[in-house]
Amino acid sequence: MSVGIRALQKEKTRRALVDAAFNQLSAEKSFSTLSLREVAREAGIAPTSFYRHFKDMDELGLAMVDESGLILRQLMRQARKRIEKGGSVVVISVETFFEFIEERPNMFRLLLRESSGTSQAFRTAASREIQHFVAELAEYIQLRNPQVSRELACIESEGLVTIVFTAGSHALDMNAQERAKLKERVVMQLRMLARGASIYAANTAQLFKDD
Repeated sequence: MSVGIRALQKEKTRRALVDAAFNQLSAEKSFSTLSLREVAREAGIAPTSFYRHFKDMDELGLAMVDESGLILRQLMRQARKRIEKGGSVVVISVETFFEFIEERPNMFRLLLRESSGTSQAFRTAASREIQHFVAELAEYIQLRNPQVSRELACIESEGLVTIVFTAGSHALDMNAQERAKLKERVVMQLRMLARGASIYAANTAQLFKDD
C-alpha cells in the first residue's frame, strides 16, 4: 500500500471516529458519558486502533469542538455573502443559525455543553470557538459601520451572540412551530439591541465631539 493510500485510509478512519462520536450524542447523552469502546464499535474499528488516530477521548472531543466552531463560522460567513445580494442582515443570520441547529444539533450541543462543562480543556476550547465567532461578528459590525469603535463592536457582538446561543439552547427541544415563533422573537431582540447599540455609538461619538 502506497504512502498516499495509507494517509487517505487514516484520514477516512479518523473521520469515521469523529462522526461516530457525534452520532452518539443526544439530549440525554453528553460527550463525557461516551466510551472509547462505543465510539470505536460504531466507527467499525477495533478499540486498540483508536490510539492510532487520537491520544485519548479528550483529544477526540477537542477535535470535535474545533470542528463544530469552524463549521458554524463558515455557515455564518456564507450567510454574510447571501446578505450582499440583498435581504435583512438579522433575518438571514438567524435563519442560518437555526439551520445549523436543525441540521447539526449534536455539534451545537457539544459547543453549548462544553463551554460550561467540567473539563477545563474543553471549556477553554469551546469558549475559544465562541470568541472566534464573536470576533468575526464584531469585524462585520465595524465593516458595516466604520464609526463604531472596536470596543463597542465587541460589546454589541457579545450581546448578539449571547441572545442567539441562549435561544439555540431552547430551540433544541422545540417543534417546528415553536421554533418559528422563537425565531421571530430572536429577530426582534437582535434588532432592538442593534438599534440601541447604534444610538449609543452615535451619542458617544457626539460627546467626544462636544469635548
